[in-house]
Parts: sequence; structure tokens; C-alpha cells
Amino acid sequence: MSVDKRKPILVIGLGRFGQAVAKSLKRMGHEVLGVDCNPLSVQTMADTLTQCVEADTTDIETLRRLGVEDFEAAVVGIGSDIEASVLTTLALSDLGVLQIWAKAVNDNHGRILDRTGATNIVYPEARMGERVAHILSGKMIDYIEFDDDFAIAKLASPKSIAGKTLGQSAIRTHQGITVVGVKSPTKDFEYAQPHTMIELGDLLIVSGTRQNVERFVAEAGS
Repeated sequence: MSVDKRKPILVIGLGRFGQAVAKSLKRMGHEVLGVDCNPLSVQTMADTLTQCVEADTTDIETLRRLGVEDFEAAVVGIGSDIEASVLTTLALSDLGVLQIWAKAVNDNHGRILDRTGATNIVYPEARMGERVAHILSGKMIDYIEFDDDFAIAKLASPKSIAGKTLGQSAIRTHQGITVVGVKSPTKDFEYAQPHTMIELGDLLIVSGTRQNVERFVAEAGS
């Protein structure tokens, strides 16, 4: 569920994760209220966001005074202080915030956040760890994995399909993955079609289950 661009968004916890989210939301045209208990974090973001406030967000009365009940969506970027993260999420839920995106540092933290009212749990450290591991394998240029075991990867075209169209290579039939797009060195990015020719040096964007993507990339690099 997306948020109306005209609606303001609350971001609590202005560490690296919270700052990145808040800045991106502001660039996309949202009004953003940033809140943190650390005055230095508030000062850092004061000139960037619509409004920045130093406050203890574990106190529901403090949140009420900030007008949190008027927000449809909030991001809880508190990670290191799990108690504060959980209490803040619970308070937001009690105040009727419809969308609560909460950062979790591990599975147990995520389960608690889910039970205390978070509608979406984010595991930035775990996701980044997975991404780095796949890129460090030396065969992927980029990698994104989603919660439903679906993944997207960028890699150099393998020799096995060079000089063939996608239809001729039948990657989807044999490998269980879909080539979404192709970027040739001298051409613009193009969405893949059965007649799209693959050459060595092309970059491929592929999608599929994690297992199929990993298998295709492993075979491509062998």
C-alpha cells in the first residue's frame, strides 16, 4: 500500500537508515517530520527535512503532542535500542497510525515488532549482507532478494547464450529464470523480447526464484 504524495510521513530514529529514508522521501515530494532523542542527529537533519524534533518517542503522550495521530504512515528507524524500537512501534499502533515500517536487527526483534503493530518489517543489515555475499562471489554485478524467495540479479552475459536470441536460448524453459532487460555497450537499455540478440559483453537483468537465479549465475560463470 503506497502513501499519498500529499500526506506527510513521520520518520523516527535519524541514524544512517532513518536519514536515508527521510532524505529519499523528501526528494520524492513528501513532507517529512523527523524525530530523534539525540540532539546532534536532529541538528544534522534540521535543514533537510520539513521539520525535525528532539523527543522521546517511547512516551505516547509525547507522540500525541507531536500530532502523530494525523499521520497515516511512519518509519521506525531505531535499531540499536530494541526496547525503544518496540515501545515506539506500540505507541504508534495505539495512536492509530495505519502504516508502520519498522527496522529490525534480527528475526526475534522482527517478530516482536510484528506483534506490537508494525505493518512492515525491514531487515537492512541482513539484506545488505546477502547482497554483498552474492556480489563478492564475483559473478554478479548486483543482486536484490525479496521476502517471497524472489530475486533479481545483474550479470555479464554468459558464453553459453552469446550469439543467440533469447527465444533460441530458451532460458526460461531450461533455467527457470526470466531475462528482464539487456544493456549492450553501445546501445540503450532494452526490455527483453524473444528476438533480442545476446552478445558477449552485454549486461543482463534476470529474475526468478533465488535458487534458480543462483544456479543460472553459477553455470554462467563456469
